[in-house]
Amino acid sequence: MTGKLSIVLGRHGQVQDLRDGAVAVEGCDLEFVDVQRMPDAYRAMARTQPYDICEMAPTSYLMAAAAGAPITALPIPMTRRFRHSGVQRLRDSGVRHPKDLEGRRVGVRAYGVTASVWTRGIYAEEFGVDLDKVTWLTQEDENVPIDPAPPNVHRIEDGATLAGKVTSGEIDAVFGGLAGAGPDLDGQLVDLVEDAEKLEHEWFRKTGVYPLHGVIVVRDDVLDRHPALAMALFEAFTQAKRNYLARIESGAASGPEDRRYARLAELVGDPLPYGLEENAASLEALVRYAHRQGLIPERPPIERVFRDPRGASA
Repeated sequence: MTGKLSIVLGRHGQVQDLRDGAVAVEGCDLEFVDVQRMPDAYRAMARTQPYDICEMAPTSYLMAAAAGAPITALPIPMTRRFRHSGVQRLRDSGVRHPKDLEGRRVGVRAYGVTASVWTRGIYAEEFGVDLDKVTWLTQEDENVPIDPAPPNVHRIEDGATLAGKVTSGEIDAVFGGLAGAGPDLDGQLVDLVEDAEKLEHEWFRKTGVYPLHGVIVVRDDVLDRHPALAMALFEAFTQAKRNYLARIESGAASGPEDRRYARLAELVGDPLPYGLEENAASLEALVRYAHRQGLIPERPPIERVFRDPRGASA
């Protein structure tokens, strides 16, 4: 296996050594491509596969794979974040509980955004929210078109923004940050679930589900040409992660995200687990949520859509 392979990765601490060249992928050189917004890379990989290797939102991947895109994901999650939080309301809003969203309008960048899939699934299973009774208003095209789209999902008019719809009262709640309103309403919104962290920890202890965001996707033709690539990537990503966690433990990595993973480690152990078995509960939950929310037509076994390089079929 020789040659250069193009790759798009977010600037995560656990891939810093790959980016810097401190850890190499055996048999190939990685040619890093920087993009302005990672969601744009997800969309491109879902639609036209311009990169050899790409970080990709896992829901977008599931949707693209269901639509026949020639790509395969490796169980190497890039970021982890619990999702009881994330839906926000104006401070003086009468919406106080997830169940209050029934009959109301909630803004999200796109219906298939992975953060929203996690939160909707949790709201349905843990808070009893009937998702069909919520109107979901979106601002961007889906990475993979949904046909047919659920009847309670609607695109806002061109030129409008989710933040503007919140301040005008046309939206009752909105996903925060990149998943929804962006920075325009910073300081004006509060999380709908006020005791989210406590509930997240209880939920993890009960279910073992640790929400993941971003998996490593490889074009099928690249995997066909380089049969050893999947394992080489797994080993390199694993070594880069070990180095990163060692920096967290020593204090050499001490930024906000590093400290967040240090806190998560107290709850979950390895805060960035790689591998199919290590992520089975989380991947199965995401597949279940995506199917229930009308994003994929069936619930494939995780072994069919996530290739474990350590497995017999790799």
